[in-house]
Amino acid sequence: MNIDKSVIKSEYQRHDRDTGSSEVQIAILTKEIEKLTAHLKANKKDHSSRYGLLRKVQNRRNLLDYLKRENEAGYRELIKKLGIRR
Repeated sequence: MNIDKSVIKSEYQRHDRDTGSSEVQIAILTKEIEKLTAHLKANKKDHSSRYGLLRKVQNRRNLLDYLKRENEAGYRELIKKLGIRR
């Protein structure tokens, strides 16, 4: 269930030393949510993973709201790039 965060960071970072911007965090959370969703389709009774998924979705939602407030053009570009419905 591991994801390669360095690849995601290099794709979504603002500059070469950027590791924690909201765009990078949202992209990492999106990949983790996709992995957990696939896991839960196969393991329907795994309630602890379902709780973790809900926490990640809420965290991503808060980061997206922040990004929309601060930089709406970047928000729209990121949503289009990640394929998120909002």
